[in-house]
Amino acid sequence: MTSEPSGLRERKNARTRRALAEAAERLFLEKGYDQVGIKDIADAADISVPTMFRHVPDGKEAVMFDDGVERRESLLAAVRRRPPGLSLMAALREFMAGRGPFLVDPGPEMLRRTELIMNTPALREYSRRLWIRCEAPLATAIAAELGREPDDVTVRAIARYVLEIPQFLGDEPDPRAALDAVFALLERGLDGVSRPAS
Repeated sequence: MTSEPSGLRERKNARTRRALAEAAERLFLEKGYDQVGIKDIADAADISVPTMFRHVPDGKEAVMFDDGVERRESLLAAVRRRPPGLSLMAALREFMAGRGPFLVDPGPEMLRRTELIMNTPALREYSRRLWIRCEAPLATAIAAELGREPDDVTVRAIARYVLEIPQFLGDEPDPRAALDAVFALLERGLDGVSRPAS
């Protein structure tokens, strides 16, 4: 028996993951996260529960998300491939500004998805875990830019602070303004933050 070529297998796996994510999102929006079980999602995607767990071993809260690779790679690319003259923090701010709650005009589908994640504690916490998984690679990329070691506390602090931003600011009344304020603090410290008018 011959095995499938890896490209075909990867495409089939990606289709299955996409079908699961779409089914889960639809069910969560229709019924509420807590009212939907693993079997409901598997049935809606027309696959078995064991097959679902092969594709999404982390369980129900992980179904709507990819494996985090795209997130990590695009985050690192924002640092390593930024245009000449763009500061490290400006590149990270730009990257975050293009994600979920910080999009200026997200469109109805993205808005629904973002609100579902931000308003569902299990989904929000899983999203945070995906961000925090990027901490060591981001610290390494920042360290290379600053000529420091990846375990330098300053480098690790920058990576952690940046990666906590979606969780920390996602439900602010104006997430984009809050994002800009936090990055101003990270870039310039307290001396660069304007005082409120008295």
